[in-house]
Amino acid sequence: MLNRTDLRGQVPSAAELRAALPRAEYDVDAALHQVRPVVEAVRDRGVEAVLEFTERFDKVRPETVRVPAEELSKALSELDPQVRAALEESIKRARKVHADQRRQDVTTQVVPGGTVTERWVPVDRVGLYAPGGLAVYPSTVVMNVVPAQLAGVRSLVVCSPPQAAFGGRPHPTILAAAALLGVDEVWAVGGAQAVALVAYGGVDTDGAELAPVDIVTGPGNIFLTAAKRLVRGVIGIDSEAGPTEIAILADETADPAHVAADLISQAEHDPLAASVLVTTSEELADAVEAELAGRVAATKHSERVGQALGGKQSGVILVSTVDDGLRVVDAYAAEHLEIQTANAREVAARVRNAGAVFVGAYAPVSLGDYCAGSNHVLPTGGFARHSSGLSVQSFLKGIHVVDYSEDALREIAPRVVALADAEDLPAHGEAVTARFEGDGR
Repeated sequence: MLNRTDLRGQVPSAAELRAALPRAEYDVDAALHQVRPVVEAVRDRGVEAVLEFTERFDKVRPETVRVPAEELSKALSELDPQVRAALEESIKRARKVHADQRRQDVTTQVVPGGTVTERWVPVDRVGLYAPGGLAVYPSTVVMNVVPAQLAGVRSLVVCSPPQAAFGGRPHPTILAAAALLGVDEVWAVGGAQAVALVAYGGVDTDGAELAPVDIVTGPGNIFLTAAKRLVRGVIGIDSEAGPTEIAILADETADPAHVAADLISQAEHDPLAASVLVTTSEELADAVEAELAGRVAATKHSERVGQALGGKQSGVILVSTVDDGLRVVDAYAAEHLEIQTANAREVAARVRNAGAVFVGAYAPVSLGDYCAGSNHVLPTGGFARHSSGLSVQSFLKGIHVVDYSEDALREIAPRVVALADAEDLPAHGEAVTARFEGDGR
């Protein structure tokens, strides 16, 4: 089922590894021509255009974009008690972890009378996207809202696609999750039109303002990602998320049943989801294949899982040593990386590129999806080489506050003038010396 690549006895370069590793075909540029008319129509015609596209793509036309507050309360009151308890625990753990992420303001005395303070200021308003296509993701509401709230964001709106089965409102579990988190603004809008609406704002069918945001975050399909690319600069975005990924670095100590179950868990997201096993043990690879044969047939979304596991984005990579395996997973830079080896903690400590690392037999990716306390909105497509997952920092901006006294400026003035002259910008220097003209000093 899984394609195999044998790198044993080889030492490929970083460039060769990047070219050889499995990766989904995900061409955002190719989707731009389909998405651009949607974004431009929403920019120009607002909610009228949003509802037209919603009717075309989601087969339903909501009465209003904003979900009435009473529907949020109703969804929470009707939520399955076990699901509510699970969401409450997820929220509790996420808040505990994310509370420790907030940066503190720092003042540095550069010289007597001269200080620079770095202030961390939350953005005013954010749009948080919760998908509603092949699956419903109340957990994504938690992962987006919690860090934004702990950053101190003043205003939040959650967007999720309207569902014909629920009268043109987002799935009730999405609404309930928002209510649990204290979010009272939810828009029934999905896809590219959601990104465009949060970027440009509009007026709802009942005349209420739909205010634009400063940043939009959250995963979605390729059309949502293309829309993010188009509005980037009008507003900030968290990332251009592609299909979900799991890489597992394993040796002969790993349990093949655990490995197979974890590969399947990511494959059930999407036919383009990537499941990659990097192992020093051909025997483990064979045992995992045998486990997959039975488990894929028995799982609920077997067709979707089979497509994902059989696609070019998934596979087994055989390596000679765990050190070689680390080189491979660092080149791959997975969204989710599991370490199932001897001395797993020591191996995990050497990983440089991953969205999140899951250590040992009892930290599966699905724990992080829901209740580890970590965030599951993570970089995909190799972006973990240079980018981080969603966190409190995603909603903060650093502002440098420069405070110099007259004496502190006078002392450094010749250096400023020298650099200004070196750059042929004499007025820069004059802006300093003008403050001391005629003072006799």
